[in-house]
Amino acid sequence: MGDVLAGIHATWEFEPDAVLIRFTRGSRGTPKLFLALGERRIPHEALQSVTLSPGKRGTVVLHAVPRPGVDPLMEAAAGQLKDGNDPYRLVLPADRETLAEYYADELRAALPAEPAADPLCAGPYPVSSVGAPRQFKAYDGKATFDGDKVAFRWFWTGASSAKWKAGDQTFAVSELAGVEWRSPDGLDGHLRLLRRDAPDGARPPRPDQDPDAVVFGLGYGPVHESLPFAAAILEAVRGASPAPVAPAPAAHPARRDPADIAERIRHLGELYQAGLVTDDEFTLKKAELLAEL
Repeated sequence: MGDVLAGIHATWEFEPDAVLIRFTRGSRGTPKLFLALGERRIPHEALQSVTLSPGKRGTVVLHAVPRPGVDPLMEAAAGQLKDGNDPYRLVLPADRETLAEYYADELRAALPAEPAADPLCAGPYPVSSVGAPRQFKAYDGKATFDGDKVAFRWFWTGASSAKWKAGDQTFAVSELAGVEWRSPDGLDGHLRLLRRDAPDGARPPRPDQDPDAVVFGLGYGPVHESLPFAAAILEAVRGASPAPVAPAPAAHPARRDPADIAERIRHLGELYQAGLVTDDEFTLKKAELLAEL
């Protein structure tokens, strides 16, 4: 094909074996998730179906539906994305319906027959995530991912006593089996890391009590930050091997970024000035933070 079809927030370029979706930057109303993604390239063999349907306010929607297990972003979303955030929906003015129908037919003709066994669900994802490093602020902590390790650093103002007792958490990708993402648009928004060694059938604690999870809230863990974060972890997990069993190395205190320590001490001082932390708690916690330098 080799043609280009421009929509309201994205442009689709039709390659011989794939569709390259580029999201429009600088366009008013472009969803923040699209800007975070930049682009998606989905091979024809990774598509399940193609539809064309009426949209809102004089538009039509060309929708390329990925097959399950081909895109870590859609796998992490698990059907929770609103239509406006679906990166595979191209919204076009209604006067381009005939052109859109032409490309829909061309794509349908390029779709492969459904195989008996789906090889796309093994090995690397056919559609790549946005990769690492990534970070975002949740309600009760800061989540970071460097490509090899996920870290949760708890906030005094949001984390439960259970999380404070457990301490800041670090997880190697090789220890993880997956990610549970619940949209911040819902009442139970959170991101939970699923461990490979978790007992079968065990019921996890509530996210606010679970050191393996961070909790979202108003303005915390927005979709355009937390969902690509979850997708990047899924992609890394799929390419990782389980951690080998080995003797635990001698513990060495991890050195933190001095700027990060200074920020936490500043925040601790604010809590102290507000009367939310006692003299003893302030002195003890400040000494712990300084010891991490």
